[in-house]
Amino acid sequence: MPKRAKKNEEGVDGEADNGTAAAKKEKKGKEPEAPILYEDPPEKLTSKDGRAANMKITSWNVDGLRAWVKKNGLDWVRKEDPDILCLQETKCAEKALPADITGMPEYPHKYWAGSEDKEGYSGVAMLCKTEPLNVTYGIGKEEHDKEGRVITAEFPDFFLVTAYVPNASRGLVRLDYRKTWDVDFRAYLCGLDARKPLVLCGDLNVAHQEIDLKNPKGNRKNAGFTPEEREGFTQLLEAGFTDSFRELYPDQAYAYTFWTYMMNARSKNVGWRLDYFVLSSALLPGLCDSKIRNTAMGSDHCPITLFLAV
Repeated sequence: MPKRAKKNEEGVDGEADNGTAAAKKEKKGKEPEAPILYEDPPEKLTSKDGRAANMKITSWNVDGLRAWVKKNGLDWVRKEDPDILCLQETKCAEKALPADITGMPEYPHKYWAGSEDKEGYSGVAMLCKTEPLNVTYGIGKEEHDKEGRVITAEFPDFFLVTAYVPNASRGLVRLDYRKTWDVDFRAYLCGLDARKPLVLCGDLNVAHQEIDLKNPKGNRKNAGFTPEEREGFTQLLEAGFTDSFRELYPDQAYAYTFWTYMMNARSKNVGWRLDYFVLSSALLPGLCDSKIRNTAMGSDHCPITLFLAV
């Protein structure tokens, strides 16, 4: 999710202001606080009901696929070696995809969705080692589907949905649209869940609770942490879905997946947790681990990985 000042349509504000305030305090002679960093703990590869993980899914907002490939993002992917790789904010038309990724033999089944109206905007992808039973694009509503934000793949035991949820934008100019999206997307997910349990992954563009961002007080009126967006996510969970990271790590602070490029936010760990694996309740017994790979570079987001027994 690009947060540079010039990208008004997709900005999460507030962190630049907070960084400036911190800098002013330092000038007064106050020692800057040492950043509190998050360390991804060892992997848990067994579910609560004793089953071994047999499905590994990675999700990453790459903030521009072509640039991410040049930054060696695929080297990290090969080391992580997920069964399925989901990407958001690819910002790349299918005809312009780098050969480095279109030719990856590790993932013979590749699916792409991009914006119909604005080339170089939005976009999601799904790369699979095993061919899905079926793949669909969008959520069935034209007003949402023209921006290339959702791919759904059906597997024998579950649906996998990857999404790049629309940002309310600088000045909250798209907040009303975001509220409509949240209602329609929730209805779409509930419809899938009635048929087969699902995994939702991607950049959901909301920090749900205060623990999910470094500076909650300064961001209550900013995109990604408005009461409306947070309530939209609460309603999704109340509809029968679970935030897998918080299920396993309910009190873990300083665990973020996005840092603005400004003010050295990443080195200071001034971040937001915007990227999620959300599970249907029927899949919870098989949840093994939900990882935040915060040392992986190449984007203003880091990848996240889910281990599941299905």
